[in-house]
Amino acid sequence: MSASSTRLEQELARTRRLLWGEHVKEDVFRRWAQGFTFSAEEPSALTQLEGGPCAAIAPVQGFLLEILLSETPGHSFQDLTPEKCNSLLVRAVCAIISQCLATKYNVAVHRKAEEDAGTSGNNSISGEDQPCDNIEFFHRQIEVHSFQTLSEVESFYTRNIRILKDKYGVLLLLYSIILSKGISMVEEELAELSDPLIDSTYGYGSQGLINLMLTGRAVAHVWDHEQVVGGLRLRGIERQNNIGFLTIMEHMQYCTVGSFYKNPKHPVWVLGSETHLTVLFSLERRLAAPETIGESAERIFRSFDPEGNNFIPSAALQDVLCAAELVSEPEYVDLMRRKLDAESLGIILLSAFMDEFFPGCERGAPDTFTLHHYNGLARSNPGARVAYRTGRAALLECPMRAVTTDPMLTCLQTKWPSIDVVWDEGRSPSLN
Repeated sequence: MSASSTRLEQELARTRRLLWGEHVKEDVFRRWAQGFTFSAEEPSALTQLEGGPCAAIAPVQGFLLEILLSETPGHSFQDLTPEKCNSLLVRAVCAIISQCLATKYNVAVHRKAEEDAGTSGNNSISGEDQPCDNIEFFHRQIEVHSFQTLSEVESFYTRNIRILKDKYGVLLLLYSIILSKGISMVEEELAELSDPLIDSTYGYGSQGLINLMLTGRAVAHVWDHEQVVGGLRLRGIERQNNIGFLTIMEHMQYCTVGSFYKNPKHPVWVLGSETHLTVLFSLERRLAAPETIGESAERIFRSFDPEGNNFIPSAALQDVLCAAELVSEPEYVDLMRRKLDAESLGIILLSAFMDEFFPGCERGAPDTFTLHHYNGLARSNPGARVAYRTGRAALLECPMRAVTTDPMLTCLQTKWPSIDVVWDEGRSPSLN
């Protein structure tokens, strides 16, 4: 065995441990063994066959939509040809790989080995349990092609689109990303995590995997920059991203999503429920406009109001002023506290704070806009048809966040606290 073959085996073994840990359940591996395929009803919507691989599929869908919306505003999604959608898929995959900032791009492919599989090429992507449907077979058949430039990667995928669309397309992309970024770099970013990127019991992707797909960094947290927790410096998102991330888990106070994720460069957000990832997007470019001064101040105020009540304890005023880079000398803070809490109720309303410090500040985002939602699981769509759902959104003037049991609205309120959405077909799309 050559030195290069030995090195490749070692790299694949390390990649396997990063993704799967020491042991992989056959059922978990089988659920991830699918390609990137498009819906028959929605030409540009990727389908997800079973629970698990949304951690890879939803980010690819997000980047695909970002490219589509940037280049063809107002385009009818139904007019897209299969060739155009394949091109969007390749470009989305390359956009994700480009975030690795690699000096050399390594693309994992899977050899056709029908004699080992004991089946035909058609059956190999059918989703049925086959003798080859295990990770040992998968690893024995991996080859790695190296390229010096991203354009070479794009040309290779364009010529060999079946690599992405055949049975192991999703997994081969994950291996390509890790091998291109560098296993040691991924391991270093994952130092805060003890679990593999794919949960060995339930098969869901970790936040580290989601962040790797969305930002190119496999960090464990979704807040901005670093935070010190219990004496540990924990890394989050380091810059504004092309597409964003919102999660209902923030409403449940399991995490804090930072401004970089909530305010991406393009109006596309991956949405997280407790068990699944979907995608929200809009043709309204102003939803991705940079924050105004007033919006920045409102975001800071709300960070001290985790319950979404639109008020803070008056004792927190100095911290808010400091975070907003306003005058925070004790004497001035005491004066403002007495003014903003004139009735000595112990609270300061958001409206009073904004009227005092940022009067007349305009919103960057419009008050009404159209949203679209994607869920790749057929069973989570009306009539089991994977298609985009459309809703009409409005940012209400009500000073209090609406109480709702609707998971979709609850998730959206983590970014737009006063939002209300009327969805086509009369009910909200499923986050699960």
